[in-house]
Amino acid sequence: MRLDLVTIVVAAYGPAIEFFVSVLGFELVEDSPSVTSVGGRAKRWVVVRPPGGGTGLLLAQADGERQFAGVGEQAAGRVGFFLRVDDFEAAYARMLEHGVAFEGLPRVEEYGKIVVFRDIAGNRWDLLGPS
Repeated sequence: MRLDLVTIVVAAYGPAIEFFVSVLGFELVEDSPSVTSVGGRAKRWVVVRPPGGGTGLLLAQADGERQFAGVGEQAAGRVGFFLRVDDFEAAYARMLEHGVAFEGLPRVEEYGKIVVFRDIAGNRWDLLGPS
């Protein structure tokens, strides 16, 4: 058993794909036409994954007021996602170059280096690396 996908509600597909692929370095593994389960409106099935596999993200474009209100609030303001990297310095530098919003400077904890950042939707993430 494994957790295959986690949904992130985004305002628009294009900027979200660009962020996760070009900025974070994920792989776009699927971008297929689909329809909503309620109402049959057109949508896309967009999946990105970290290189080498693992749990993927289903990028779901908000559909309606309730979903748009939830963009950036997946975890109600808490850090809800954790991106562990082998080379913290390289990932941090690449993200800085792309203008990622960080909350403070990296720090070292007993479990490794850490800094909080926000994704394209505004959700809070921990970037984690070895100490």
